[in-house]
Amino acid sequence: MTTAELPTNWGRWGDDDQRGTLHLIDAAARERAAAEVRQARHVSLARQVDPVPLTTGLGPVGGPATMPAGVLQVVNFNGVQPLAMTDTLLINTHNAALTHVDAVAHMPVDGRVYPGVPVDEAVTPTGVTHGSADPFGPGVVTRGVLLDLAPGGSLAADHRVGATDLDAALERTDMALYPGDAVAVRGGWDTNRPLGQPVPGLDLSAVRWLDEHGVSAYIGDIGDARPAQFPLPLHQVALARLGLPLVDAADLTELAETCGSLGRWTFMLVLAPPRITGTTGLVVNPIAVF
Repeated sequence: MTTAELPTNWGRWGDDDQRGTLHLIDAAARERAAAEVRQARHVSLARQVDPVPLTTGLGPVGGPATMPAGVLQVVNFNGVQPLAMTDTLLINTHNAALTHVDAVAHMPVDGRVYPGVPVDEAVTPTGVTHGSADPFGPGVVTRGVLLDLAPGGSLAADHRVGATDLDAALERTDMALYPGDAVAVRGGWDTNRPLGQPVPGLDLSAVRWLDEHGVSAYIGDIGDARPAQFPLPLHQVALARLGLPLVDAADLTELAETCGSLGRWTFMLVLAPPRITGTTGLVVNPIAVF
């Protein structure tokens, strides 16, 4: 497939756009989300992360995926009898052990970031000036749909998720998917494992499916497959070309259990990362409200 054949939203919302498919979350999408709140229950879609002590050497500085630990911690003692305790956290945002949302500047293609801005104009040593995670700061609220690709189990390591897999998962929910909705895609995997080990992931037909259905955000416990196939369907096409936000390294176990017990696979999705400006991504705790 040539670059010209890949789906793209470059220019759709203007040459300076930074919101991408967040534009699809209109008032109607938020009203659908509000209508999903009927049982006063909520579930986190984030992994729990135990910080590694930075100064004591009590823990490894790397994780299973042979990258720096997701969070390093220093506890600050202020005086002999401190009035208050504080700590400093060093966060490695794009980490397989840490649930995070990717900004569109995270993954450039052909020397440009969404929607075609040269990298050297978008990213500087002092921060991201175009395509940062700033648009997530006000919070994102929309209707979410769980697409469970392996109910009660997990996908095979060499499985490549295509459009037919997503169709089948949506059919199992017996629900419609509307433009502006977000999808939570469960493959039953923890991808925080050595980079040489294979893991399942989406193919380009699945990304086309997300585009055709007007999906506004992707939350997954799987993403791009390993070993990698280029272009990376989610990071180099969905994120970089469609401007589709990716919430990587989610934990959808409790979500799947809750959906199963309630007999419903739709919910209000709330994304509320910290309002730290000029970043390539941010840690996030996605919340599903039923």
